[in-house]
Amino acid sequence: MAVRHKVGTIAGTMVVALSFFQGTASAQTLSFNQKTATYVKTFVRNVPYTYGGTSPSSGFDCSGLTQYVYGHYGKSIPRTAQEQFEHFRSESRSRAWGGDLVFFHENSSSSSPVYHVAIYEGGNHIVSATDPAQGIAWQTIWSPDVTFGTITH
Repeated sequence: MAVRHKVGTIAGTMVVALSFFQGTASAQTLSFNQKTATYVKTFVRNVPYTYGGTSPSSGFDCSGLTQYVYGHYGKSIPRTAQEQFEHFRSESRSRAWGGDLVFFHENSSSSSPVYHVAIYEGGNHIVSATDPAQGIAWQTIWSPDVTFGTITH
């Protein structure tokens, strides 16, 4: 009897938890972000950096990578890092999700030009098309002059 009670309690708790998550409005967008953050990692150390690159067969530059990954899941975004910054809604670091974009600015002003973009992995980590030596890499965010952007939440 005690075992059944414990199993029933665990099952009941799971039903309550699942009911909560099924009713969450962001469940679908979270799924997009999770897929995006996972998919971009398949290119790490497998695809070269190519200036102006937009495909895994020839290589990516930073904005080509983000555009390709978002496009893979049906989200059309502009081509350059600056255009992507202008297209995305600004999001605070504390509210950013894995799969959102991280924009690197020339200085501490969030209105300064964007010189690089990457896909956020959570914490202080990104996946980015870096340079010809490193290619696509998993990295720590190296600059304080960043903003986060989203189109999903």
